[in-house]
Amino acid sequence: MGKLLKITLVGIILAFVAERIVNLGHRTNFSREVLPKDLPNCKLLKGIEAGSEDIDILPNGVAFLSSGFKYPGLISFAPEKPGEIFLLDLNEENVRPTSLRFSRGFDISSFNPLGISTYIDEKDDTVYLFVVNHPNSKSTVEIFKFDEEENVLIHLKTIKHELLQSVNDIVAVGPENFYATNDHYFTDFTMRLVEWFLGLSWSNVVYYSPSEVKEVASGLYMANGITMSTDKKYIYVADFLGRAINVFEKQANWLLSPVKVLQLDTLVDNLFVDPNTGDIWTGAHPNGKKLFLYSSEDPPGSEVVRVQNIHSDHPIVTQVYVNNGSLIQGSSCAAFYDGRLFVGTIFHKGLYCNLE
Repeated sequence: MGKLLKITLVGIILAFVAERIVNLGHRTNFSREVLPKDLPNCKLLKGIEAGSEDIDILPNGVAFLSSGFKYPGLISFAPEKPGEIFLLDLNEENVRPTSLRFSRGFDISSFNPLGISTYIDEKDDTVYLFVVNHPNSKSTVEIFKFDEEENVLIHLKTIKHELLQSVNDIVAVGPENFYATNDHYFTDFTMRLVEWFLGLSWSNVVYYSPSEVKEVASGLYMANGITMSTDKKYIYVADFLGRAINVFEKQANWLLSPVKVLQLDTLVDNLFVDPNTGDIWTGAHPNGKKLFLYSSEDPPGSEVVRVQNIHSDHPIVTQVYVNNGSLIQGSSCAAFYDGRLFVGTIFHKGLYCNLE
């Protein structure tokens, strides 16, 4: 009887493991292949060699770009080089990224930037740059003031909090206020893998202000990119492993009420809202296996998706650009400005297309 029970238990465990493997493979699109879809007038940006993970564009066309992010399990083409913030003027005919300097006292050596967001103070037009930072496997949010005359980022504040245990992306809603996505419940990398394997929907969204920090949304598989609608009434959150964009309505107490979930066929990364049309642009990953199990012979591809009228009953989802990794690998963001499309990556290059 005891032997039969052991065999039964082993069978149940093996069946569970097999089901989890199939489930994880489904969530990460391990078997998905996509056909290339090119765009005209595209070229790689000079100087971007180790990632262009996230981008945010000011109304005047000046853009900030985070580069050099390193993460366990992902390849890095410059593992010993600290992260950088690049400045781009998208009004120029030939866009040239410029690496910004930092004010004295900021630890550049451990700078490991991920998601970014800008906030413009209406009182004096001061530009604040919020940067998710993972120095030495920790999680912080850095707030800078941009000195436009000197092209310097003046470091104002480092934010740490127990609820911000593994921040992925942020959207600023004030000089010191923001929403942040936590992509994991656990901070230990091994436990994160277990979390992925078990398919636990423990990721969340946290609201931060100097006077109050709280969880405002939960139940996401891997909360990733986050941004705000043009009317500032809604928050959009990408669920990477959920392959979806979640729409939340902001409440007076900063809590987020779920409105709808738009399911997609790709692994959604950072989100960008076109200020003129309200369209959502995202850089996404066609196949998670190629992303996490990197091979130079079969590199991860890149995909750009545009979502129009997300609040309608029938949003329009368009696959704008697809590359098999021959030109650009591991797209993590896409942003559109004045007829021009920028495509950024986690660890590779940056692509710029003039669509006019």
